[in-house]
Amino acid sequence: MMRPTFEGAVWHSICNGGNCVQVAFQAEWVALRDGKAGEKGPILTFTAEEWRAFVGGVRNGYFDMP
Repeated sequence: MMRPTFEGAVWHSICNGGNCVQVAFQAEWVALRDGKAGEKGPILTFTAEEWRAFVGGVRNGYFDMP
């Protein structure tokens, strides 16, 4: 499965206190990047299945601080 380039993708920003991440969706892929770095920073890519597992873990408190 080839990773898409996300060139021309629509990026959505999620911010909290000036710290932002950006996420984009393309076919069966999800991309995540640092909002401050924008196009110049690295992009983390996940399959849709990996993304759903991560979001499920967040919703279920798996990543909450002890």
